[in-house]
Amino acid sequence: MKKISIILALLISLGTGAIVYSQTSPSAISSQVAANSAVQYNQVNALDVVASPFKYLHRNILIRAKFDKFSTLGLDYPPAMRKSDKYISILIQRPDTPDHNIPLSEMKIFLKKELAEKNINLDAGDEIEFKGRVFSTALGDTWIDADDLKVITKKNPPKKEEKVIE
Repeated sequence: MKKISIILALLISLGTGAIVYSQTSPSAISSQVAANSAVQYNQVNALDVVASPFKYLHRNILIRAKFDKFSTLGLDYPPAMRKSDKYISILIQRPDTPDHNIPLSEMKIFLKKELAEKNINLDAGDEIEFKGRVFSTALGDTWIDADDLKVITKKNPPKKEEKVIE
C-alpha cells in the first residue's frame, strides 16, 4: 500500500512538473525574443568566410560580391539539405581574380525560389549584396541561407528603346 501511494505521489509530481515546463518552454521564450529584436548582419569578406567557415557557423552575415550565375550546386545534399523544388543556389565570382570570371564554388548560397524569381534578370558581373545565415560547414565549405538579395549595380543596364521616325 505504501509503495502504491509513493508511486502515485511521484506520478502526480511529474505531471505537475511537465505542465510548468511546457508553459515556459524554450520555443516560447525564443519566439518572444525573436519578435522583440531585429536581426543584425555583419558585413564580411567572402574569402574570409570561405577560409574559416567554422568561425561563421550560425552567424548572420552580409556580403557584397559580383554575381556569377544561378546553379543547382549543393541542392539535395543530405548533410545540408535544401530541396531543389523550393530553393536555387547562386554562385558569386571570386574577388581575388578580377580579370577572370571564376565562381567561388566553396560557398553555397541558397535562395528561396520566390526571391530568385524576383532577380531573374541578373547577369554575370552584376554587383549584388546579400544577407544570410551560415547554416552548415559540410565538406568544409560554407553553406548559406540567403534572407535578402539586393542588386547594387548592373553590368549591362537595360537600354532605352529609341523611337525611330520613318
